Amino acid sequence: MLEADPLLGGISRTVEVRGNRMDIGGHRFFSKSDRVMDWWLSMLPLDPDADTTGELRYQGRQRPLPAATSQPEDPDAVMLLRQRRSRIFHGGRFFDYPLSLAPKTLRGLGLRRSARIGLSYARARIRPHRDPQNLEQFFIDRFGRELYATFFRDYTEKVWGVPCTEISADWGAQRIKGLSLRVAVEHFLRGALPAPAGSELSQKHTETSLVERFLYPRRGPGQLWERVAAQVEAGGGEVRTRHRVVGIERRDGRVTAVLARTATSEQVRIEADLVISTMPIRDLVGAMDAVPAAVREIASALVYRDFVTVGLLLRGPHLRDARGAPLRDNWIYVQEPGLQVGRLQIFNNWSPWLVADPDTTWLGMEYFCAVGDALWSRSDAELSAMALDELCTMGLARQDDLLDSAVVRMAKTYPAYFGSYGRFDELRQWLDGIDGLYLIGRNGMHRYNNQDHSMLTAMVLVDGLAAGVVDRAAIWAVNTEDEYLEAG
Repeated sequence: MLEADPLLGGISRTVEVRGNRMDIGGHRFFSKSDRVMDWWLSMLPLDPDADTTGELRYQGRQRPLPAATSQPEDPDAVMLLRQRRSRIFHGGRFFDYPLSLAPKTLRGLGLRRSARIGLSYARARIRPHRDPQNLEQFFIDRFGRELYATFFRDYTEKVWGVPCTEISADWGAQRIKGLSLRVAVEHFLRGALPAPAGSELSQKHTETSLVERFLYPRRGPGQLWERVAAQVEAGGGEVRTRHRVVGIERRDGRVTAVLARTATSEQVRIEADLVISTMPIRDLVGAMDAVPAAVREIASALVYRDFVTVGLLLRGPHLRDARGAPLRDNWIYVQEPGLQVGRLQIFNNWSPWLVADPDTTWLGMEYFCAVGDALWSRSDAELSAMALDELCTMGLARQDDLLDSAVVRMAKTYPAYFGSYGRFDELRQWLDGIDGLYLIGRNGMHRYNNQDHSMLTAMVLVDGLAAGVVDRAAIWAVNTEDEYLEAG
């Protein structure tokens, strides 16, 4: 395995800063795939303190959990069972996400706006776009124009840097295929009823955006991949970090070798019978010779959205709202005009083990940008000062609360559904025609998959390799066919 960076896990890495750990983007460990859930728990068993019965019901079945009733060999190598809470910060107020019919939501919106949202949704259901051509039409069909304009448009355009009218409706189908205002209301009404006994993870028929409980590695998502790498090496495999792939050699339509550049600028050549790629397709095609002009044109025009996380360490064990109440959110979507921050993570609420000092609050201010733009190019000190200023503007901190800060930049975090994406099938067809080259994962397939879907693409590929026949269409079908739909 060749990894360009010093840390394993890609965007699912855990970055340690002076004893505090950062989860880049926030990763809930939940899947509607039993296979993925079983595999996660075989690598990191459930923390015995998280479940007193020794069993946990998930995917609608009662199943034993690995080491759930005994102390793990490594007490740190466990999954926590976490309660999800996320909200929207809009107009100086907090709104539940997903939106609910709670009285506080209606009070925050006001009677007039609530009525407009209801009427707008009814109008959208009566006259939907039969074949949505862009993300705006997709959102309006699901939520109505008023709710879309209030809670979806500005945040989505902050994430992608372009109007929703320029983004393919495929993005909505990929990420929120089962979510709508009707589904959110039904979920809220079901939530008013007592939960069945032993139903901690029994959420197979819940839209993924609405899942309320999830697993989480005690030391962050990178802990899982560090454990996997150790097992790969113990089995005789090699994991080489700081090896950036710069060339893919082919002969007679088949991949034959990979060229990589090390941290010392040494170039190494590794002969290959087959290559499994999770690297961005734009870089993959750029590393090849003899590429048809049309294919190179499409690949070079693929667009990615990049990401900056500013970690802020604050005095006190809790971030508090304007009324002094501690914030229990995992993350908060910021939809406040004038603020550049897109999302705020409170790492204490993901896992207390991410924070070195329990009397401090460790959070991540997340910014969406493009490599080389004004935001990306700011110094770490400038980004930290801006993040603290915006947190203070939200009324969640004071300037003298700051103890420490750190900045992490992540390129190519989100593959975009605009640019040359409309011609992606031409690119895919050419790449699928290279014998011995297989594409998996988010950037490897230029698909905005969740982590479990990315893992399933790898599992489907390995199944085919083991059987001697790889069905590439089955790999591409992950998260599109009914078996993988988030709606269950």
